[in-house]
Amino acid sequence: MSQYYPKPFMIERIVAALSYITMGFAGFIWLIVAFFSKSHLRPFMQYHIFQSIFISIAYFLLCYVLGFLLNILSFLPFINRLVAQLTFLFNAPIFGIYSIIQLIIYAIVLYLTVTSFMGKYSRIPWISDIIDQNVR
Repeated sequence: MSQYYPKPFMIERIVAALSYITMGFAGFIWLIVAFFSKSHLRPFMQYHIFQSIFISIAYFLLCYVLGFLLNILSFLPFINRLVAQLTFLFNAPIFGIYSIIQLIIYAIVLYLTVTSFMGKYSRIPWISDIIDQNVR
């Protein structure tokens, strides 16, 4: 966000960070509380809450669509082996702990959580642009 806003309060930074960790659930609860108490959320809170909810919905839809496509591709001859190998490659644990996909997701959530706790507007291409247009 290019406009200047006052520095967020500590409770706002904590809720914004928790919103990313809980995939938008803490932010959604905060929105409900703000609605019933008829209080206005500051732009920092709106930005991070809506971004966390948008990211969690986008992640759910992406997983659902990819799972559906991989199921369809697994029935095609010759392609089913390639699909199985790629699925195994991305979901196999590295060093016996986490897969490549899990590491990427944890890195993104950690980045978003730390930057929101620091009181900054974290940026993710395309998603942050959508949130910027709708939060103002």
